[in-house]
Amino acid sequence: MQVDIQVLDKHFYLKRPFLKSFCRRVIRNAWKGPDEAMISLVLADNVFVHHLNKKYRGKDKPTNVLSFENELPLAGDIIVAYGVTRDEAKAQGKTFSAHLAHLLTHGTLHLQGYDHLTEKQAQKMEKLETKLMQKLGYADPYKGV
Repeated sequence: MQVDIQVLDKHFYLKRPFLKSFCRRVIRNAWKGPDEAMISLVLADNVFVHHLNKKYRGKDKPTNVLSFENELPLAGDIIVAYGVTRDEAKAQGKTFSAHLAHLLTHGTLHLQGYDHLTEKQAQKMEKLETKLMQKLGYADPYKGV
């Protein structure tokens, strides 16, 4: 599994030492697909994510994470917004690293076909996210939210 990382917002480095190795470890933890798959990760600012969210989802605001699934070997793209991630972590009483790990896990699951459009889908995805986060040493990301 190859993970190509582009850091467009350097603030990520200030919040997470060893940023790229951390992101690769989290994504690989959640990836259960073929070994030859490639994932592109973009760590961006809110403006960049706002533009993508408006263009592709019709939502005129930034969001925490976007995932775009592709055909293998390029499994897809994950884009994370720094400002939204930072603000949500603070509001939820979580560390930046824990919240970033959750968003990377969430995005990676989307690339594997998981979704949360229905209550049943959401429960299945959240249960798996919690299990994967605990495997990394983090608490249930939905507890207290």
